[in-house]
Amino acid sequence: MGRDLATGSGRVMYGCMALGGNWDRTPYTAADIDHAEAAIDAVLAVGITAFDHGDIYRHGKSEAVFGEVLARAPELRERIVLQTKCGIRLPDGDRIGLYDLRASTVTRRVEESLTRLRTDVIDVLLLHRPDPLAAPEEIAKALTSLHGQGLVRRFGVSNMSAAQIAHLQDGLDFPLVANQLEMSLGSRDWVESAVVVNTPAAAAHGFPHGTLEYCTTNGIELQAWGPLARGRYTGAEPSPTGQLVKDLAERKGTTPETILLWWLQRHPAGIVPVIGTGRPERIRACRDAVARDVGLSHEEWYELWITARGTPLP
Repeated sequence: MGRDLATGSGRVMYGCMALGGNWDRTPYTAADIDHAEAAIDAVLAVGITAFDHGDIYRHGKSEAVFGEVLARAPELRERIVLQTKCGIRLPDGDRIGLYDLRASTVTRRVEESLTRLRTDVIDVLLLHRPDPLAAPEEIAKALTSLHGQGLVRRFGVSNMSAAQIAHLQDGLDFPLVANQLEMSLGSRDWVESAVVVNTPAAAAHGFPHGTLEYCTTNGIELQAWGPLARGRYTGAEPSPTGQLVKDLAERKGTTPETILLWWLQRHPAGIVPVIGTGRPERIRACRDAVARDVGLSHEEWYELWITARGTPLP
């Protein structure tokens, strides 16, 4: 399972949001660089070579410490895929947080990411959130310019519906290659929406039905952020679902983290999980999701889903 599409992401990606120190504007330290290097080494050791960033992560420090690691080992750049995002502006003093996909902002944010990452090209740029005030033709102008200058190789989106992607794609001469969404055994609206059609429960699920189908039909890679459900089923709190995950892991000679990733990878949409832990031991716990074929049967996949939802299917 898992498809190596135009992003070059492979079976699993590593999300770098945990790198860079505190979520404030205090400078990162040498210890933060060492922490990032240890995490990156663990990621590479399990066979993951695609790294997902966001220009807002740790106020830019996640990208910056990653760039410091690349400066220590420049040869690493040719071995990896670098993906980052732009489009969110965090609150700053009296300024509110908002979304901003104006052409000038996108261009400036990409230039800043390139500087922090210490690279001359971003492999994949995702638009982090939809900006209702950004005209698609203006976004297309910025992306086309960045592509033409050789600053960004490929483009995608994050947290967007099929209709939003199609609307944006209309103005582009190159394909959007990825859509990153929150998907996990804990955040299940993306799969619930497929089975609650024509039931009263449909109104309780806000996920735009048809988005997965649109992406798979158009060769757009689906990337899952938060795939480990923030530890909910791997020891953070006892639950029937957590016990089932543990039992399946023991039965199959793997880790609970792998079971959660396999649950996503088992879906025919070819979902690519983006793991975000900064702890090397937890990164290593995801090894089998990279190295082994998905080891869940049809029945086991459904058992996990039904146990997590807490009620039978409609």
